[in-house]
Amino acid sequence: MAKVLGDIQGVRKSLLAQLEELYELSIPSDQILTREMAEQMLVLSQILNREVAVYCNRRGRVVAVSLGDSYTVDLPEVRGRRGQQRLSGIRCIHTHPGGDCRLSAADVSSLRDLRFDVMVSLAAPQPETALCMIAFLTGEDEWQEEGPFSVAQLTALPFSRWILQLERLLAQQSASGHVMEEVEKALLVGLETGTNSWDLDASLQELAQLAETAGVEVKGVIRQKRDRPDVALFIGQGKVKELALLRQQMDANVIIFDDELTPVQQRNLELALGVKIIDRTALILDIFAQRAHSREGKLQVELAQMRYRLPRLSGKGTELSRLGGGIGTRGPGETKLEVDRRRVRTRISDIERELTLVLQQRQQQRQRRKDNEVPLIALVGYTNAGKSTLLNALTDAGVLAEDKLFATLDPTTRSVTLPNGETILFSDTVGFIQKLPHQLVAAFRATLEEVVEADLLLHVVDASHSQREAQEQAVYEVLKELKVAEKPMLLVFNKADRMEAGEPAVVERLLRRGDAFLVSALRKTGLEELLSAVAAKVKRRSVRRELCLPYAQSGLLHKLHEDGKVTVCEYAPEGIRVQAEIPLWAEPFWSQYCIAQGTVNESEEQVD
Repeated sequence: MAKVLGDIQGVRKSLLAQLEELYELSIPSDQILTREMAEQMLVLSQILNREVAVYCNRRGRVVAVSLGDSYTVDLPEVRGRRGQQRLSGIRCIHTHPGGDCRLSAADVSSLRDLRFDVMVSLAAPQPETALCMIAFLTGEDEWQEEGPFSVAQLTALPFSRWILQLERLLAQQSASGHVMEEVEKALLVGLETGTNSWDLDASLQELAQLAETAGVEVKGVIRQKRDRPDVALFIGQGKVKELALLRQQMDANVIIFDDELTPVQQRNLELALGVKIIDRTALILDIFAQRAHSREGKLQVELAQMRYRLPRLSGKGTELSRLGGGIGTRGPGETKLEVDRRRVRTRISDIERELTLVLQQRQQQRQRRKDNEVPLIALVGYTNAGKSTLLNALTDAGVLAEDKLFATLDPTTRSVTLPNGETILFSDTVGFIQKLPHQLVAAFRATLEEVVEADLLLHVVDASHSQREAQEQAVYEVLKELKVAEKPMLLVFNKADRMEAGEPAVVERLLRRGDAFLVSALRKTGLEELLSAVAAKVKRRSVRRELCLPYAQSGLLHKLHEDGKVTVCEYAPEGIRVQAEIPLWAEPFWSQYCIAQGTVNESEEQVD
């Protein structure tokens, strides 16, 4: 008998045998599922308090059974026919043991990535009542949810005819150009207003790199100088006509703007030019979507995309409503725009809830590090500054390092032993960029908490880049947004091996600012001096202080727990008397409540 996949450790043999019996069930070709299968899956899911997933082909044969935890289930590699214009031929039927049949963000992400025929979730909010939700693709990056249904309602759906209709719709979209071509040809548009912090040519050059990273072929560039962007078209009407002519000459099918467009500007430009219009924010979000590999990373990118798309929904296209009236309880009375907006808001809420759980897990890990007093060093910097290469050079982490923008999205943490014998942690983080979308900063807050909680920041700068000072400033702006710009920091000028003649003199001038180092992560030069400086910074990373917190400001106690480590807490008549280990970066704030200077802790002692 075929084996049950997923996490089966600790499952009793009798229950494992019942899970294996699911392979013996079959589904009629014209049904999504059977009542027998639904009942068996729900019973097992309730007993185990875990998600149970069954994968079936179009002949109704069960090809895989997988067991997850109480919140999610790992996806096995299920063979199916996949393509941009066709579905895999595999349906995923899984349970939600908590009683909520609503599809999660991870469910929808799996539907999109693996192109399932349909994603079905089963739940039993009451023992005698089973409810189902379904989701299915309706376009390249579009899907539709329907339900909740009873099991009887879902089994009555003519599955074969429905799937045939759905694949015809996808094929029509492909023929009409809804599906993105293999290689897109783009024109880049930049606007100089006099308030730009970057040179326009340098900014457009970076935009071209972003486009190439996204797999787009750049065919030409258009520039314009104005006092301010046009409210309706961003650029002037005359420049729009020039752009339309150049687009025809270059046979471009997409136009990319170097700034974020308003929904009105984007819509007006699409009407005037007749091609897809995207802005810098959408381009960066697309790259992040391509590069995200972990479940957490995918959720964060999807959250950013949803927040970006919500104000841009205009009710265009009727594809999502073509199938809705025939299979669900919701008829055509609700407009397509209202449905889309509601769906996006629901998805945002679901993703935020899932990311909250991720954040809680990360906070537990950080608390363990804090309890163990292991210093955390976060590598921050502009994208493609060489942070991953530096992490590999310092720790032998083996992280993928490419000469591409946003090669790293998922954080990597590795330990290293300093020359003084102390063990510390280095954490690689996502690279920053000028005009970094606020949606991304907000969405990646769980990941960027590594920066917030770090004891020391290594700001990595590409010393060979012509815009290094502007890149450095762009990073500082993001650090300010995260409210960590005042943390202890070392400035690391990387890629010394790429510098041209005369450039070292420029960097030497920059090094005079102090706490700055010139290294080559690729050739591993200058690293010993850098590690010695790190050791000097972290050996005295906290001080022991006795504080008295006024009862009128009792909320300060919670803040103190977040900033440092409370060792003694007593409630005295004059206030809350506390002894705590306070990081040096936070000491200026807490000094106003200090009543006695303690001796330095072990981390403050001089290390031979």
